[in-house]
Amino acid sequence: MRREETSASTETQYIIGGAARRTIPYPGRVRARPVKVHFPAKRHSRHGWLSRLLWFAAALVLGSYCIVALALAALHRVNPPFTAVQAERRIQAWMHKTPYHKRYRFVSLDRISPDFQHAVIAAEDARFYQHHGFDWDQVQIAFDEGLEGGRARGASTITQQLVKNLFLTTSRSVVRKGVEFTLVPLAERILSKRRILELYLNVIEWGPGVYGAEEAAQYHYGMSASRVNREQGARLAAILPAPLKRKPARMNDYSARILERMQQMGW
Repeated sequence: MRREETSASTETQYIIGGAARRTIPYPGRVRARPVKVHFPAKRHSRHGWLSRLLWFAAALVLGSYCIVALALAALHRVNPPFTAVQAERRIQAWMHKTPYHKRYRFVSLDRISPDFQHAVIAAEDARFYQHHGFDWDQVQIAFDEGLEGGRARGASTITQQLVKNLFLTTSRSVVRKGVEFTLVPLAERILSKRRILELYLNVIEWGPGVYGAEEAAQYHYGMSASRVNREQGARLAAILPAPLKRKPARMNDYSARILERMQQMGW
């Protein structure tokens, strides 16, 4: 058997024994057709961007907490040269183009009279030595008074106020309170109660540009903090809720209540 193909044929003949037996159609030329492969276009997934954003936010929060933890560890021995609230007041004065003069001098707790210390504790945080950063009894009382339609009262402890002054601002936003809520246990864990009280008495605001017990005593009474007596200490403690508006000389009723609390607490 042999196969014979015509030059331009479109068929092939198979010849067996000299005779063609069968004709099979066969294309003379086969053209290859290009195959187009379609790849799906890349799409920017919203979930991808969201996950990256969440990771970035988590890293930022974790980094911030690490910085705060290191700062609190340093504050165990180092006195703060400035605070976030002091920076806030300076920026506010610059924005409103008003004069600003900062009075800030850090003194040891031994140079603040016991009467002065006791008056502040009685006024701001009577259970300072019993709780671990939050006074839940006072929080419940403030919550109940709010439900009854009474005037909103603060329930912040000395530790909460210290964290706010050191690292946050005076704004009343929910975000600030949330951050404060997470930092307070850290401060209680790293710092002793004595150091917390010492820091608080030295950085708290006591008037326009007046920070700390020493400068408060000098500014309002012209004496050092070590010489402040019970009456003066109670009046100075009475202006802490609104130090930019209140004056010690006008705090007759509130200072009397503070003196009564001091007596009840054995001071």
